[in-house]
Amino acid sequence: MRTFLRAVVLVLAAVALPAALGAPAVFDALALNEPRTDGASQSPAPVEHDPAKPTAVVVVGDNGAVVSDTLAPYEILATTGAFNVYTVASETHPVPLTGGLDLVPDLTFAELDEMGGAADLVVVPAMPDVGRPTTRPVTDWLEAQANGGALLLSICNGAAVVASAGLLDGHRATAHWLRLDDWEGTYPAVDWERGTRYVDDGEVVSTAGILSGIDGTLHVVDRLIGADAAADAARAIEWPHFDPDGAAPMEQAELATSDAVVAFNTAFGWDRPRIGVQLTDGVGEIELASVFDTYGQSLAVGTVAVGDGPVRSRHGLTFVPRADSGVGLDRLVVPGTTEHDAVPGMEPVQYPHHRAGFAFDAVLQDLARTTDVATAEWTAKVLEYPIDGLALEGEAWPWAETLRPLALALVGVLVALGAFALLRARKNARRRN
Repeated sequence: MRTFLRAVVLVLAAVALPAALGAPAVFDALALNEPRTDGASQSPAPVEHDPAKPTAVVVVGDNGAVVSDTLAPYEILATTGAFNVYTVASETHPVPLTGGLDLVPDLTFAELDEMGGAADLVVVPAMPDVGRPTTRPVTDWLEAQANGGALLLSICNGAAVVASAGLLDGHRATAHWLRLDDWEGTYPAVDWERGTRYVDDGEVVSTAGILSGIDGTLHVVDRLIGADAAADAARAIEWPHFDPDGAAPMEQAELATSDAVVAFNTAFGWDRPRIGVQLTDGVGEIELASVFDTYGQSLAVGTVAVGDGPVRSRHGLTFVPRADSGVGLDRLVVPGTTEHDAVPGMEPVQYPHHRAGFAFDAVLQDLARTTDVATAEWTAKVLEYPIDGLALEGEAWPWAETLRPLALALVGVLVALGAFALLRARKNARRRN
């Protein structure tokens, strides 16, 4: 019995120190990707409306949304020139997108109603508070839009937002591979599907994880405007996986041993770099998303939007920075294909989009180079972005982050063994006396 208890103590000692030091790092890593904003009031860009065009809106909640789920469909729809495209929310204050980017919605729900009521297409990105009372303004509004005849397009776990409104009951749908089991238990009236990038079930089109939303959005453009418009939009954003013949099948992703990399980065990435992302006028929406989402989904790098005031993106969205300088940051990234002056005194500066290719390619390559290949591969898996033809160069694995818990466990065991030896010495001393 004494041997068993001693073994239990040694195991607990091996676990305690890594857990105690790793837990704060986990909360810090998750906070880097947690949407937040100071709520500062900003004016959106002036809204133009052409009554001859269908209206497409991307809805965001008061607690924000996933950045790529929001910005990639917006840019695709805006690129076609065939829609009135707006971002909408229940209120006018800036809403936080994951990774540290704040968006000023174009319209409130009430303002959209004043322009003519129901939209023709409503895009629903993943929201951090899905299923909570805070999403009630969104789900109530979605129900009204669906009753008004709008086509719903859910992106990634935006399907759960639509499901929480009861609008997926009896429908086929899909979502991010990491959460499908959860959604099956939470929303059993939905026929959840795996192994496809999107599902078209008539009144609702749903997509799998994050960048699968590009395929689903292009499909909706094909359905509403035509195949040529979808092909043109795919070329405009340099999306290499466009399939005009329908939903491209894909191997259903599952957690693998190599995915442990995210646990090591999250719990033991104590020297996690912080990157400033400079906001500039005219930047592409997908270019912005590629930086904030790639680094953010890795959980190995933190990002924050910097600049000297609100900016207008390529297709007219308004973003506000969270910092006006690069103080306390390790380096600066300037998204976009247009040259801009960097924040004074901030070095080094990188311009990831100054060569041809899909915007996420260069950022994933930078992630591999500055962290490691395993982290970049995990991030691409979470993004649901095929990288078979993308060259990733860098260290193979985050060895420092991996060895830290082992070293801490060893220290814990040595401390426990030292305590055992001290107790034994005291016991022997008492016997001699």
